[in-house]
Amino acid sequence: MHNTQTPTGDRPPSVAGLFLERVALTPDAEAYRYPAPPSGGEGPDAWKSLTWAQAAERVHDIAAGLIELGVRPEERVALASSTRIDWILADLGIMCAGAATTTVYPQTNADESAYILSDSGSRVLIAEDAAQLAKAVEKRGELPALTHVVLIDPAGVESSDFVLTLADLEARGAARLEKDPDLIKERVGAITRDQLATLIYTSGTTGRPKGVRLPHDNWAYMAKATAATRLLRATDVEYLWLPLSHVFGKALTSTHIEVGHVIAVDGRADRITENLPVVRPTYMAAVPRIFEKVYNGVAAKARAAGGAKFRIFRWAAGVAREYAEVSQDNFRNSGSASVSAGLSVKHAVADRLVHAKLRQALGGRLRVCVSGSASLAPEIGYFFSGAGIRILEGYGLTESSAAAFVNPADGYRTGTVGRPLPGTEVRIADDGEILLRGPGIMEGYHGLPEKTAEVLEADGWFHTGDIGELSNDGYLRITDRKKDLIKTSGGKYIAPAEVEGQFKAVCPYVSNILVHGADRNFCTALIALDGPSILQWARENGLEGTSYEEVVAAPGTVELIDGYVRQLNAGLQRWQTIRKFRLLPRDLEVDRGEITPSLKVKRPVVEHAYRHLIDEMYQGTREG
Repeated sequence: MHNTQTPTGDRPPSVAGLFLERVALTPDAEAYRYPAPPSGGEGPDAWKSLTWAQAAERVHDIAAGLIELGVRPEERVALASSTRIDWILADLGIMCAGAATTTVYPQTNADESAYILSDSGSRVLIAEDAAQLAKAVEKRGELPALTHVVLIDPAGVESSDFVLTLADLEARGAARLEKDPDLIKERVGAITRDQLATLIYTSGTTGRPKGVRLPHDNWAYMAKATAATRLLRATDVEYLWLPLSHVFGKALTSTHIEVGHVIAVDGRADRITENLPVVRPTYMAAVPRIFEKVYNGVAAKARAAGGAKFRIFRWAAGVAREYAEVSQDNFRNSGSASVSAGLSVKHAVADRLVHAKLRQALGGRLRVCVSGSASLAPEIGYFFSGAGIRILEGYGLTESSAAAFVNPADGYRTGTVGRPLPGTEVRIADDGEILLRGPGIMEGYHGLPEKTAEVLEADGWFHTGDIGELSNDGYLRITDRKKDLIKTSGGKYIAPAEVEGQFKAVCPYVSNILVHGADRNFCTALIALDGPSILQWARENGLEGTSYEEVVAAPGTVELIDGYVRQLNAGLQRWQTIRKFRLLPRDLEVDRGEITPSLKVKRPVVEHAYRHLIDEMYQGTREG
C-alpha cells in the first residue's frame, strides 16, 4: 500500500470559498480568455479576456439570479452546454448559490437528458441554445421538478415564464444584489465540506448512467492536491478544450482557481490546431486521441512529401523516442537525465530538422501536457517527449474527482500514470484491481445505495475496476479494465487495450480499433480509419475523388492496413496476434453512442452494431 501525506488540511470547506479567496487575492489579474466571433462574421476569432474581478461580478449575478428563481442550497441546476466561458461562469454561479451542478453532455439525446434531469431532480436547466432547449421541451411532461430553462445563446427563441436568457438571469441577480449585497458571501459562508457540489452522470456502456455525487470537499481537495504537484504555475497559460461535463475538464477549473493562472477556453475540437499558434499555451490537458491525431497528421504529411523528407522524419522520430527512453531510464537509475554525447548530437540535428517545427505548430511554448481518460501508447509518448513536449500521463475516474495519479514534471515515466496525489492512498488487490482511498473519493451514487456498496467499502476503499501494477517507488501502470480482460477459448487472457494502443502507435491511419477474442480461438479487430489521413493517402494513390466508404473498401487500402497489422503482430505473443480484421465503413461517433464524449470506445455498443462483421471473421472456424 502506498500512502502520501496531505498538505491540504487548510483547504476551505468549498470550491466556492476558494473562488472568493482567489478573487480577493488577485482581482485585477487575467483569469480567462475566450474567442469572440468578428463583428462582420468573417475572419478569425478575436480573443477577449476577463480578470478575476470581472469574472466574479458575472458569477455573483448568476448566483443571485438563481436564488431569485427559488433555488435552495444543494438543489440541482443542470448545465447542458459545450465547453465555453459561460459554462465555467454558470458552474461557479451555481456553486456560489449553494446549489449543485448536474452536468449534461450536449450530445446526449432527449431520452437520456430527460432521465438525468429527472433522476437528479434538477430545478433549473442552463442550456446552450435552442437545440438543448428543444430536448427539455419535448420531455417537459416527464420533468415535474424543472421550473425554468436559462438560455446562454437565445438566438431564435422567445422568452417566456419557462424560458429566460442568461443575460436576463444576470440582470435579475444584479437587481437582487443591489438590495442584498452580502447575499453571496452569506451563501458561500454557509456551505459545508460535505455539501453536494456536482452530480456527474457516468457515460456507462450499458444501462442507465449513474449519478456520481461529488461534494465541495472533493473539489477543494483536488484543487489543493493538484496545485501541490507544481505542474502548473501562476505564469502559465492553459488551453482548455476538454468537455466540462466530463470530470477531467471539470477538475481543471478547480485547479485553475487555486493556482491563479490564465485559462484560454474553447471547446471546439476542430479549432485546436488553429487556436494553438494564436493562444500559444504553456500547458494543455488532453485525451490520447488528440496526441494520436497530431502524430498521425505529421507522419502522413511527411509520407506525402516522400523521398528524403519522409526518411528524415522517420529518422528524427526514432531519435526522439531513443532520447526520451534513454534519458528517462538514466534519471530513474542515477537521478540524472543526461545521455551520451553521440545521442545528444543526433538529437540536436533531429530537433533542428523536425522537432522544432512540431513545437511551433503547437504554439511554440508548450511546457507540459497531461494526458488522461485512456492509455497513451508509449511509442507516441516517447516521440512527443523526445521532441520537447513532455506528455505526463495521469489517472483517475469520475468517482475519484478525476485525478488520483499523475506523473511528476521531473522523473516522469512514459507508460505509467505516475504517483498518487498527496493524500491519496492506493493498494493492489489480490486479483490485480486498483483500490483507492482519500479525500477525492465520491460520496456515492445518487439514489443507488446498493450500487455504491458494490464499489465503496465501509472503510473508504474504492474499487476502480481497473487492473494495474505498482512499482516499489509508487509509480502505477494500468494494464486493463478488470471487466475488459478477455479470455480466449484456449484459456489465454488478453488485455485488448494494450494491443489496441500498440496498433495506434504503429499505424498512422487508424482512428479507433476494437480487438475481439473472448471465448474465441483467435483474435480479430474492427478498425476505423482517420478520415483526413486516409483520404490524403487515397489522393496520392489513384483514388482521387472517392468517398471515405469507397476508400476503406478498396483492395489497396485493405492491403495497406494489413501491412500495419503484420507489423503489430511481429511484436505480440502468438495468442495476442490479430488473425483477421475488417475496416469499418465510417469512424465511430459520439452521437451514435459508440464512443463517449471523452473518446473512449463503448465496446458492447460497437460489437452489437458490427456483430455481422465479427461473425463473418469467425465463420467456418472451429471453436475450442
